Amino acid sequence: MDSRTEQSSDPPSNVPAPKGNQHRTQMLSLLEHMFYQLDLVATFKMEPETLRCFLSSVQEHYQENPFHNFHHGFSVAQMLYCVISQCQLQERLLPSDTLAMMVAALCHDLDHPGLSNSYQVNAQTDLAKRYNYNSPLENHHWAVTLRILSQEKSNLLVNVAPEQLPHIQQEIMELILATDMVHHGKILQSLQHIETLSFSNREHVTALKKTLIKLCDISNEARPADQAEVWADSLMEEYFLQSDREKAEGLPVTPYMDRDRVRKADAQSSFITFLLLPLCEALCQHLPQLSDSLLQPLRAAKLRYQQQMDKEMGQAERQDM
Repeated sequence: MDSRTEQSSDPPSNVPAPKGNQHRTQMLSLLEHMFYQLDLVATFKMEPETLRCFLSSVQEHYQENPFHNFHHGFSVAQMLYCVISQCQLQERLLPSDTLAMMVAALCHDLDHPGLSNSYQVNAQTDLAKRYNYNSPLENHHWAVTLRILSQEKSNLLVNVAPEQLPHIQQEIMELILATDMVHHGKILQSLQHIETLSFSNREHVTALKKTLIKLCDISNEARPADQAEVWADSLMEEYFLQSDREKAEGLPVTPYMDRDRVRKADAQSSFITFLLLPLCEALCQHLPQLSDSLLQPLRAAKLRYQQQMDKEMGQAERQDM
């Protein structure tokens, strides 16, 4: 096993997360290696240069936002790769399932403008109108993905059997659309209603795949605290920029983005408690291998933020005395 394999297949909570322009080459190299390690290149007869062109094109189509940037797309794909490898899911899922998940994870925020669906709808942007105010960002991310896959030089699916191609494209689209948080509750319930996961049951597999991409999308708090803090700060920065713009334009201010009201420790504690933990706990019922690498770090992160909240409250009380 070479150093790239060791780096990209560590337990999810311990995976290094490079950031910055100087690391883009490293991220592209790691992504390429993941596709080889999952046997996707051989199975789908991908030309090495086509894979490299696809990955480079994906990187070029991410905007330089504080949070929703290429590094985020890389990190979601990285986390998914770690989960697949740790649970050996590539041996239990169809190869097309693994391919669709990896492409969707990497591309799920392509050309993200740094402004949420709520902003798009309230501002009645061209993007919102184009998709009839229905998940405009996610529909756009898929449209850009399809555009990249439609170019000969970056078409990963060029050698896929014609009868299989529409199915894989549909899978990628549905997984990208599943990352819209409006679907969170429905996807969680779908997995919770499964008593015993069967990989021969396509409804079960669909629920699992949507849960996996959703969890990987929002899983930064399962990473080591120093990495999680950087991600949380980047997200807060992007949120606050949006709320500033909403105020300047006279639009409704998204409550959890308001820099005058939101406190990071409180916001992250609530996010972990009400969204992340229930999703991770439901997943670990079927994939208990993830308890140590995902569930326990999330519980530790929740405790860390609660302690931070208690400390801030104590400081505020002393100032009021």
